[in-house]
Amino acid sequence: MRIATIPTILAAAALSLQAETVMSTGRLDLSGTWFLREQDNTVQFSVPMQVPGCIHSALFAAGRMPDPYFGQNELLTQEIGRKDWRVERSFTVPGNLLNARSVILRLEDVDTFCTIEINGEEVGRTDNRFRRWEFDVRKFLRPGDNRIVGCFRSAENESNARAKKYDHQFQISNVPWARAIELIRKPQCHGGWDWGLAQMVTGFCGPVELIASSDARLDYVYCDQDFAADGSKCDVTVNVEATAPVEGPVKVSAKVGGFLREETVRMKAGANRVALKIEVPEPLLWWPNGMGPQNLYPLEVTVGAEKLARKIGLRRIEVLNTPDKDPKTGQEGARMAFRVNGQEVFCKGANWIPCDAFENRQTPARYRDLLESAKTANMNMLRLWGGGQFEHDAFYETCDELGLMIWHDMMFSCAIYPGDKAFLDSVREELAHQLRRLRDHASIAMWCGDNECVGALNWFEPSRKDRPYYLKCLQDRTKVEAEAVAKYDPARTFWPSSPCGGPGDYSDGWHNDNKGDMHNWTVWHENKGFDNYYRYKPRFCSEFGYQSFSSPEVALTFCGLDQLNPTAPDFEYHQKNGGGNRRMLETMARYFRFPEGAENMLWVSQIQQAIAIKTAVEGWRRLRPRCMGTLFWQLNDNWPVASWSSIEYGGKWKHLQYHAKRFFENVAVVATPADGDPSRVEVWALNDEGEEVVGHVVVDTLDFAGRAADVSRELPARLPPRSATRLASYALADFGSEKDRTGRFLSLRLEGRVNGRAVAFANEWMFNPYKACPLANADVRMKAENANGEWTVTLTTDKPAFFVWVNAKGIPGEFSDNSFTLYPDRPAKLTFTCKKPGVRFADFKDALSLFHLRQTYR
Repeated sequence: MRIATIPTILAAAALSLQAETVMSTGRLDLSGTWFLREQDNTVQFSVPMQVPGCIHSALFAAGRMPDPYFGQNELLTQEIGRKDWRVERSFTVPGNLLNARSVILRLEDVDTFCTIEINGEEVGRTDNRFRRWEFDVRKFLRPGDNRIVGCFRSAENESNARAKKYDHQFQISNVPWARAIELIRKPQCHGGWDWGLAQMVTGFCGPVELIASSDARLDYVYCDQDFAADGSKCDVTVNVEATAPVEGPVKVSAKVGGFLREETVRMKAGANRVALKIEVPEPLLWWPNGMGPQNLYPLEVTVGAEKLARKIGLRRIEVLNTPDKDPKTGQEGARMAFRVNGQEVFCKGANWIPCDAFENRQTPARYRDLLESAKTANMNMLRLWGGGQFEHDAFYETCDELGLMIWHDMMFSCAIYPGDKAFLDSVREELAHQLRRLRDHASIAMWCGDNECVGALNWFEPSRKDRPYYLKCLQDRTKVEAEAVAKYDPARTFWPSSPCGGPGDYSDGWHNDNKGDMHNWTVWHENKGFDNYYRYKPRFCSEFGYQSFSSPEVALTFCGLDQLNPTAPDFEYHQKNGGGNRRMLETMARYFRFPEGAENMLWVSQIQQAIAIKTAVEGWRRLRPRCMGTLFWQLNDNWPVASWSSIEYGGKWKHLQYHAKRFFENVAVVATPADGDPSRVEVWALNDEGEEVVGHVVVDTLDFAGRAADVSRELPARLPPRSATRLASYALADFGSEKDRTGRFLSLRLEGRVNGRAVAFANEWMFNPYKACPLANADVRMKAENANGEWTVTLTTDKPAFFVWVNAKGIPGEFSDNSFTLYPDRPAKLTFTCKKPGVRFADFKDALSLFHLRQTYR
């Protein structure tokens, strides 16, 4: 197998990644403007509703509900989810459509309980957001004008009614409203979460279309990949599922890149599956971000009159869960590592939640903005969390393009779920659809059964009292999931739960760091110090996090200036984790001199969040190959709120996101305490490149005026591919007495070359918390320039300045670097990428401001 650039045959595919398309003269798209009103009709109004979309979006656009994102308005919107709603539209059926032998109505992402009528006749009912629904409607249609109606029953009321039918009690954590939402198949976070507001979204949230066919209807397309041992070819078997209304011959073709295979197949009436094998010589592989190019081949499939076009990546992904034993302690454990195209990859990234609470705002542009931010921050994996949703196509297509692997949870989280036949049959149907729908995406690395449902057995009184019953419910659901993956996507690993030790192992993944994946919440939920992260040596940490407040400009989108205070009612309402604001402020007092004014307090909260996650990631990356992944909680928000996110609602990068861009660099140098000996500090160099890095690391001891306080230490660095190398171990006393060290810090600089390319990295190590350090009141100067459309800011200082932050207030975009240490002898030149069309450089220059940590207090 080889890494190469895309050749001519793929050039067109590389220019722009188009969404998957299905073309047919027999399809009638029913998206667009529908009309919405209350089902009981006691209030006479009708408002436009965009489909795909949700009722909440329509009501807000029409001025029929307050903005739930502002103040405490969330409380005023809960009745919407407790009502029944009716949406409808007229449409015209062309005569030739009714000449077809079969006409079905196909719907996806119907949320949730909907009775569908056409021309006054009921044609079907839905009860699962994650399923595809198809209804035979030919006999209900007529030439010319027709009317379709969706009558949505309240999901909250339905879940409460279902709860009364069970002999056992089921429960979910973190959901303040819709407390029985675990009994129904819709995004669990719609009922609220410890970072999200409660909006029980309802509506046609996906495609709604009529499909007419006389020979065959295209249902699913998915591929198997079989590589030659030497990588010289890949046999791609294109599997086509189609439904034929009658028996007869149908022409089926598939093309991968420029390689075509076509056959005339005699289909039976009903469901059919056709497999066409295509040999792709010298396949160009798809690689995760930072390991190589994301080669994507165009795939085109034709079945009768229907055509499908999408992109596929050729690659092999394995999950390693081999048993092992700690060489020092002898403790038995098991790895968790991902291997892509034969190369182990250290997974670097974050957890993903739905990008907006309003369905209509989950747009391709929003996906791209957030996912490009992840790629820019050197991430290579996102964990799609189980309390959200199977995402829209644009999410997966963009991840394919950007090289972002997806750890994909099934949609179960933090709850004890039923195990009865009706519930599990519904789960089977959703997985049969979603696995076939999504399995061709190169980015999906693994299927995981749920989020924290093993631990949930210990959270609730019913499951503590009758553990065998609830454990069987969990095991029965996990069995359904495992069987579905084995049937519909057998090449991918099924991981039963996160966290867990691996397939068949349901041990404690919160405190056992010796096998499988771990969720480490000791620092946040138990209010431990940041150095507590060093106590753990996880094999793969798939959740850990620390909160911060919104930036001042984002906070002012949800509260007035008089409420810009962590204890003000409206501001405090935008904290959904109990005690979260208090915990942040207590930690602030532990590490920082208390900031003056609300704005400084918000900024310092983001600095301390960055320090927390940086501490964990740097400490765990040095453990490679024992630890092979760090996915912090969380990348994004679904409304403006105090949370664990590294990107604020609306796309603004927090301090953490800029730090992530650095601490996820392929080549880096870090300093950490020696394991088990806090009187020593170690210097480690990290290399995630596939080639050796040769260079050196300079360790300088400086005072806070920027003067050398000790000899400069130069360490030769020859770093093997994909490795962590300890370069030195020092006693703290080597850098002066305890009193002397209070006025000093370490500056680390790595310079080297890899594969003919220069690499450089800078970092710091503080001997004491920042509040104990005599930080200089540095005079930082800023100069903005516009050179041929490239907007830059050059920064200089007379003394070291920490967490230097440049802000372009009100202008969406990112700087090439931010929240860094600025030295007197090292000017920094930042480039700004503006994300808002029409902004002038003069506007950008006027919007600029800067601060550093020392300016946050007197």
